[in-house]
Amino acid sequence: MSDVAAIEKVLQVYFDGLHEGDTKKLGEAFHPASHLYAADDKGKAADMPRADWFKMVESRPSAKSKGSPRADRIVSIDFSGPATAFAKVECQIPPRYFTDYLTLLKVDGRWQVIAKAYHTVTRED
Repeated sequence: MSDVAAIEKVLQVYFDGLHEGDTKKLGEAFHPASHLYAADDKGKAADMPRADWFKMVESRPSAKSKGSPRADRIVSIDFSGPATAFAKVECQIPPRYFTDYLTLLKVDGRWQVIAKAYHTVTRED
């Protein structure tokens, strides 16, 4: 499998895990040492370790359970070397719509997300 195809597969697992609220799938896509980053409403950097994110995911109803539509999209994948890549993706858990910048590492022959920086917009359709 090519590296592009392998990363696309990881991103699909991420999309599925996010839509289904499945932290097992998210754990396949995200490295145990991964963190999520965003600017909070005060313009400060927010840093969330993977374990804290998983607790949040497990505490809310999934988009799938609410019958929410999916609109996952890989915008781009860029490689800076044989074991580092960057993906820009769009996904949603209505009423929240995300643009994610995912940094991936190929460790032990397997691609995983090591960092997610994201922006979210809340809107009622």
